[in-house]
Amino acid sequence: MTVATEPSVVQSAPRRCLTTIEAAITILVRPARGNVRDASTRFLPVTWQQFGIAAGAVLAVFFFVMIFVDAAAIRGVAHLPRWLVWFFDQITDYGKSGWFLWPLGLLFVALAALPAMLPRVQQLVLATIMVRVGFLFVAIGVPGLFDTIIKRMIGRARPLTTGVVDPYVFRPFIWRADYASLPSGHATTAFAALVAIGTLWPRARTVMWIYALLIAASRIVVTAHFPSDVLAGAVVGTAGALMVRRWFALRHLGFSLGPDGAVHLWPGPSLRRIKAVARGLLA
Repeated sequence: MTVATEPSVVQSAPRRCLTTIEAAITILVRPARGNVRDASTRFLPVTWQQFGIAAGAVLAVFFFVMIFVDAAAIRGVAHLPRWLVWFFDQITDYGKSGWFLWPLGLLFVALAALPAMLPRVQQLVLATIMVRVGFLFVAIGVPGLFDTIIKRMIGRARPLTTGVVDPYVFRPFIWRADYASLPSGHATTAFAALVAIGTLWPRARTVMWIYALLIAASRIVVTAHFPSDVLAGAVVGTAGALMVRRWFALRHLGFSLGPDGAVHLWPGPSLRRIKAVARGLLA
C-alpha cells in the first residue's frame, strides 16, 4: 500500500505548493486593515509636505555629488593600490540580488510544499517563518526590480563607456547595460538587505552595514558606477525596503503599526519551537 500511495503524494505536493503560494499572494495584495484615513495607518508615514522636503534634500545631495565628486572619484581610482582594487573586484558580485532571492525563493517554495495536516502549533510556527521569508524576498526583490526598470529609462552612461570620465552623459530609454548606471543595482540590493535583515535580526545590523558599505564602495572602485549612482541605489534600496515593511505592517503580516504610526515587529518563534517542528517533519 505504501508503494501505491507514493505517486499521489508526489502529485499532491506541487498542487499544495501552488495553492499555498496563491493564498500568500492574495493575502499580500489585500486591502490594508484599519481606517485608512487615520494617519497611523496610511502607506506613507509622513505628510506630502514632509515627503517633498525629504525628496528635495536627497536630490540636492545627489546633484552636489554628481557635480563635485563623481569625476574626481573615478579618476582617483587609478591611484589606488592594486591589492585594494583586486579586493573590491573579488567581492563586488556579492551585491547581486540572486545571492538573496534564489535561496529565499527556494526556501519559501519548500515551506509551501510541506504537508498541511500538522498540529496547530507547528502550522503557526511554519506560517510565521513563511511570512518572514516572504518579507525578505519582497523587501529585497521589489527595490531591485524598480531599479532594473528605472535605470534603463534614465539611461546614464557608466563611468568609462565613452572613453572619458563624463558624469553628464545620458541616453534615456536606450535599454543597454552600458547606459544603465543610475541607480546602482548592487547598492540597491545591499541596502535593501541591510534594512530587511536588520529589521528581523537587529544584532545583524553591524555586519550588514559593513556588507552594504563594502559593496557600495566596490562599485566605484571597479569603475562600474559613479558615487552618485551608488548614493541613489542606497536611497532606493533603503526606501523600498522600508515601504515594503510598512506594506506588510498594514496587513498585519509579521508587523503591526503603533498609535504613532511606528512599525513594530511581531515576536518570532523561538529556536526551541523551530527545532521541535523540524523534528516533527522529519519523524
